[in-house]
Amino acid sequence: MLNRLKFFFEKHGFHVSSRLADALGMRASSVRLFFIYLSFVTAGLWFAVYLILAFWMRLKDLIRAKRSSVFDI
Repeated sequence: MLNRLKFFFEKHGFHVSSRLADALGMRASSVRLFFIYLSFVTAGLWFAVYLILAFWMRLKDLIRAKRSSVFDI
C-alpha cells in the first residue's frame, strides 16, 4: 500500500513539471532543477533578512546605550 501511494505521488508530481516544460518548450529536468534552486534561494533570502535585522537591532542598542556618568564617554 505504501508503494502504491508513493507511485501515485511520484507520477502526478512529475507530471506537473513535465506539462509545464512542454508548455514552455523546455526539458522537464530543467524545470525541476529550477524549482529546487528557487526553494533554496527563497529560504536563504529570509535567513539573510533575519541576520540583517539582528545586526540592526544590535547596532541600535550599541548607539543608544545608557551611560551612568559623564566619564563613561
